[in-house]
Amino acid sequence: MLIIGFESSCDETGVAIAGTDRGLIAHALHSQIAMHREYGGVVPELASRDHIRRIVPLTREVMAQAGVKPGDLGAVAYTAGPGLAGALLVGASFAKSFAWSLGLPAIPIHHLEGHLLSPQLADEAPDFPFVALLVSGGHTQLMRVAGVGRYELLGETLDDAAGEAFDKSAKLLGLSYPGGPELSRLAQSGNPAAYDLPRPMLHSGNLDFSFSGLKTAVLTRMRALDASGRAADPAARADLAAATEAAIVDVLATKALQALRQTGLRTLVVAGGVGANQRLRSRLQTALAAMGGRVYFPPLSLCTDNGAMIAWAAVQRVRAGLVDLQDFKRPEFGVRPRWDLQDVCIA
Repeated sequence: MLIIGFESSCDETGVAIAGTDRGLIAHALHSQIAMHREYGGVVPELASRDHIRRIVPLTREVMAQAGVKPGDLGAVAYTAGPGLAGALLVGASFAKSFAWSLGLPAIPIHHLEGHLLSPQLADEAPDFPFVALLVSGGHTQLMRVAGVGRYELLGETLDDAAGEAFDKSAKLLGLSYPGGPELSRLAQSGNPAAYDLPRPMLHSGNLDFSFSGLKTAVLTRMRALDASGRAADPAARADLAAATEAAIVDVLATKALQALRQTGLRTLVVAGGVGANQRLRSRLQTALAAMGGRVYFPPLSLCTDNGAMIAWAAVQRVRAGLVDLQDFKRPEFGVRPRWDLQDVCIA
């Protein structure tokens, strides 16, 4: 069965086709970074309008890549949440209309489940069970994953997500949107030991996170640099960027390794946009090799939001027998801007 997947939860429009017996076949993605950079962040109304403009051309592009016609498809999948309500509605309404016109089921997919399963699209895929570190602009969670639909929450952020900490700190440093990648680039020329920044909840004894205090510490350091006339000094800003990145990575890596010890597992999966961070990748690869384990990441091209992870999550749910295709042929639909991943777990 061929499944076409649509992702429109925030500022990327993604479309992909995957097969239950062939894996990922084709995918295309449009990023809205250039549009939102002018405003310093995502503008929800503009994001929704851009999804409307992009989703049909991307659908045609993916179907041409895959060499398939609408009649070759067996199901449609779409991100139903969490995300921006307007953006989600664009993808959901198009997906449901497309499916209804072809008499196909339209499968709602949880955005985080897409991220969670996306490392299986790499050349070397992890086997269940594993610990997953979900790190993105809106989410930071540690999960024990026993199989498709079998997710146990081990810990999560109590305030800002790791991606927010990157982006907000970058903004304080005067960097452009998207801040996380810009901060990481600046950090490459800095000294991470130049500033002693806090590692919130590093020794809390649990697997929860907190990053709001780190953001406040970066603000305090920037004000001190401004007062001393060094705020424009490239070296000082690079040092602060490096120290910020090191603090975030230290907390993420420490908690992830703690989760492995707590569960007795030796396989770690990292998914979400922050999973592209090279310092985090290097730190975890070294640590897992030392403990006789292994860490898996999605391909770099699939770390951000994309249609491939949505089509793949639908494929995995169909393979696992978790989808009643007849049940999803009804015309009505809804989206869930706030949606707990536990809601899609097997009871």
